[in-house]
Amino acid sequence: MESFDKNNPNKAEVSWFAPLCNGDDEFIGFHDLNYKSNWKNTSDIVKKADILGYSNILCPSSYQVGQDTMTFTSAIAPLTKNINLLTAIRCGEVHPPMLGRAIATLDHILEGRLTLNIISSDLPGTSLSSELRYKRSDEVIQILKQGWTKEFINFKGEFYSIELPSDPVKTFQHNGGPLLYFGGYSPYGTDLCAKHCDVYLMWPDTINNLRTQIENLKVKANKYNRSLEFGLRIHVIVRESESQARAYAKKIISKIDIKSGDEIRNRALDSKSLGVSLQSNLRYNADDEYFVEDNLWTGIGIARSGCGAAIVGDPDQVYSKLKEYMKIGIKSFILSGYPHNKEIDYFAKYVLPRIDNISLPQILRRKPKNFPTSPLGLGKRN
Repeated sequence: MESFDKNNPNKAEVSWFAPLCNGDDEFIGFHDLNYKSNWKNTSDIVKKADILGYSNILCPSSYQVGQDTMTFTSAIAPLTKNINLLTAIRCGEVHPPMLGRAIATLDHILEGRLTLNIISSDLPGTSLSSELRYKRSDEVIQILKQGWTKEFINFKGEFYSIELPSDPVKTFQHNGGPLLYFGGYSPYGTDLCAKHCDVYLMWPDTINNLRTQIENLKVKANKYNRSLEFGLRIHVIVRESESQARAYAKKIISKIDIKSGDEIRNRALDSKSLGVSLQSNLRYNADDEYFVEDNLWTGIGIARSGCGAAIVGDPDQVYSKLKEYMKIGIKSFILSGYPHNKEIDYFAKYVLPRIDNISLPQILRRKPKNFPTSPLGLGKRN
């Protein structure tokens, strides 16, 4: 994979988060009817992110009250102009050729603004070992990539045996199809990312731990003669002053207790994963105000599974923290804040203009400059 200018430390993809899965509120762990994960609320967030100049937005997937990811992204696609839609796909939920056809459809609707978040967790109501789940994901990705890059899909594996023409799954994007973003910490997961994916997403951690994880993934990817870009999924609270930001951090956890928080976290499908346990360990090592290092606050993880920390501070402090991350090799940020439709404005006002915000599908030459000759594009009709 071609990488972009490493000598420009201010270049990064800055993304926001669409809370499709019952994950938005003003107070953590205290559900307010005004912040339901319905079409009105989530579509407003995506449209605002597009207008404010965010490069990408994560549309997650989870078996909770909320919206189906692919259905939502298909509906919001024509209502956006510039933003990429980072669409989560849980490998194994849909037969791979039909998944490929759905991806091709959505990528053409978006005219190359589709990015994909690969998920390998258990299908709701089922249980597989980590090894088998990632083996299934490996097969799904291989089938998709054959469809995107070859004239015929010819695959035989443990989960799937496929022989089909590839025209129905050809995407708008070329040079390998939509970018694959992946987050996971198990040995099977990181190996899958090193072998197939384009952007390795990490959850919050200390600078030293993030640097170590980046170096470990570089070594793994090198074994497959590949390189990766690195991203960070993290919350943010930015205000005019540090005291205001810290006060707001305290406010959003003021209605939750530890026991209730544990119950809420355990509802998530990924609550027992290695990544979630690492987020809990980060919080246990924090000080009495939940700060584990300068401006990195873990209180947000009291009642939230998954990404469990936030950058908290004034505009200079938040920008400096992001620069620290960029200096160790992080070039993609997926940010969020509570409530999402309000915190998005603060970051856009105080920090976003200071970053050279880029689109990875363009930088990595996946999005063609002209309308493609794909079967759903300008190609011949067979």
